[in-house]
Amino acid sequence: MSGTRSQGGVRNGAAGEGSSASASGAGRTQKSVLREVREVQLAIELIELGARLQFLEAEVDLSRERLIRLYKELKGVSPPKGLLPFSTDWYMTWLANIHSSMFYNMYQFMLTHADESGLQALIKSYRLYSEQIESQGGEIVLDFTRAYTMVRFFDSDMLQLSTCCRCGGRFVAHAHDSKNGYVCVLCRPPSRAGKVRGAKRAAAGASSETALQKPASPADNTEVAPIEQGLQTALP
Repeated sequence: MSGTRSQGGVRNGAAGEGSSASASGAGRTQKSVLREVREVQLAIELIELGARLQFLEAEVDLSRERLIRLYKELKGVSPPKGLLPFSTDWYMTWLANIHSSMFYNMYQFMLTHADESGLQALIKSYRLYSEQIESQGGEIVLDFTRAYTMVRFFDSDMLQLSTCCRCGGRFVAHAHDSKNGYVCVLCRPPSRAGKVRGAKRAAAGASSETALQKPASPADNTEVAPIEQGLQTALP
């Protein structure tokens, strides 16, 4: 009888261990499913913002095949191929510098005051930048890939923010450039600022008189006006 009780105890113990292992496995499976759902949601958000496949592979814990399939389902086309931007010179041109400076000031605000992580700060600041430009009727110049690349350039000490001695705004500049007497592209725009885009609008059907009319000041330029309004809130 004692042997029977002993065998029963062993069977009960084994059953208990089995149920415990099953519960533990179910918990791991549930966590794995939830994590995968979060990764898919993150991938969808990044693809909608315009992230390239290289960026998705670096930031999202999904296989390349799944990312490509997800990209095709959302965009209807295959992910674009080619290298990511690798030069800082693009951010120094007139209009690109204005948009880049607006975005990076928003990004720094998210990091400093909103207590956001690097990726979430990037996503939210880019959404804010896009909404600000679109609300003023402007054209988005800085795409998500260039915004992400610019953040990496700052982290690598290749770019810096320089304070304009006239307006006090902080603008993107090459790292280690002198900050003394720096004048931003809004306070001292180039002579042909906005003329190329004006010509393109004229070719698209706008009247040449309106499209090629030289503005009296940077504030009157249709390319600059909505940007300056955005910079009033973005730049300290």
